[in-house]
Amino acid sequence: MATVGRRRLRELFDDAPTPHIAHHPRTHHREYYVATDGSFAPDGGGLGVIIETGSGERVARLAVPDPAPDNNVAEYRALHLGLDVLAHRAPADANVGVLVDHSALAGDVNLAVLAGRGADYRPVRDAAVPAGAANHWRGIRARVAGFGELRAADLRSGENPAHVLANAPEEYAHVNDEPPRCLLPGVGSEEPQIPPPSRANRHAGD
Repeated sequence: MATVGRRRLRELFDDAPTPHIAHHPRTHHREYYVATDGSFAPDGGGLGVIIETGSGERVARLAVPDPAPDNNVAEYRALHLGLDVLAHRAPADANVGVLVDHSALAGDVNLAVLAGRGADYRPVRDAAVPAGAANHWRGIRARVAGFGELRAADLRSGENPAHVLANAPEEYAHVNDEPPRCLLPGVGSEEPQIPPPSRANRHAGD
């Protein structure tokens, strides 16, 4: 179920820019949303992942300690992890919205999406992948190409719900024990249908 009092990932995605790919809110709704964040600390950082359906039904949460060499690499590792988990929980042709608080990563993901639409699969410019994240970037690109459609949005750090999971993985380790869920698009995610007053109050014999 969606957490009461917290904005759904879809709502955050609607309000965030998607670098290199223009969109209008409410015209680009995804079937799944994945928010990721990576943190670095001298004594060990972490990776945070939250995956929801379009209606806010939780698919997975992860808070994983990770000794990334710096914060930039941690962001790529977190997204790679999140997309790997989603790929095992969602149909291959799913439409996916990605939320990260790393503008260069969001831009590079969307450039990879645009490159996948071209005949030669070549991006308009080379991705600015940090040293130490090349393998994770290849994994991210493979996952991007594997989904039906994908876009990445750039959040402010304070808006990213995966931020707390990445920055305190030991404190939130219990989320890793949540039972796995594989929700298909539209299953358990329909908005309530309320009939108009002209129909809601009719009697059977009317």
